[in-house]
Amino acid sequence: MYHSSYAAVAEDDFAQARANEWRALDRAVVLLEEARPTGSASPETIEAVTFLRRLWTLLIEDLASAENALPEALRASLISIGMFALRQGEALRLGQSDDFESDIDVNKMIRDSLA
Repeated sequence: MYHSSYAAVAEDDFAQARANEWRALDRAVVLLEEARPTGSASPETIEAVTFLRRLWTLLIEDLASAENALPEALRASLISIGMFALRQGEALRLGQSDDFESDIDVNKMIRDSLA
């Protein structure tokens, strides 16, 4: 009986964590889409990139943790994707790029894989 209850709670926690990650990635996409018409280095872009940086820093830290249960190869791939998103965002923030689509597409891809 206790084992069943623990398994149900663990599954609920996992589902809630995935839902939270989905919402955070969706927020990053929305912010980037709203910033796109204002151009790189705009206040809207800086806000979007700041959110993106906080989000991906947390995700990368979690993915690098030994306690993360995902397969190591998947974790490494997701870390690489996160590093790409961070580099792209920084180029937008500094006005060195106007390629919003790459970051939008990457974050949508990861977000949609959580659904």
